[in-house]
Amino acid sequence: MTHGDHQDEDRADAMFHALADRTRRDILRRVLAGEHSVSALAASYDMSFAAVQKHVAVLERAGLITKRRTGREALASGDVEAVRSVGSMLTELEAVWRGRIARIDDLIAQDPASSHPTERTE
Repeated sequence: MTHGDHQDEDRADAMFHALADRTRRDILRRVLAGEHSVSALAASYDMSFAAVQKHVAVLERAGLITKRRTGREALASGDVEAVRSVGSMLTELEAVWRGRIARIDDLIAQDPASSHPTERTE
């Protein structure tokens, strides 16, 4: 693997780690729909402000959201391109899986035993 490949894999790890948590997925949905202050997000969850702040930080480190400051408030927005890249990774994995299924189907079709099922007598 080249250095760039390691960076891509590290980013993928961070994204999937961030998305592995239900609360973080919900926060991401909210900020993709529109910019939210971290305090407004915190009011939506039955957890401390600090806990929500930590979830936002995980999403930000993964590159799935961006934050900007306006006065004393931190405003979070979803990064649509980052979410698309997660979708692309999943599409690549699906293509590998579909290729394996197609090869299995080809092997079954080529197997002479599968084209002449044995008859059973009862």
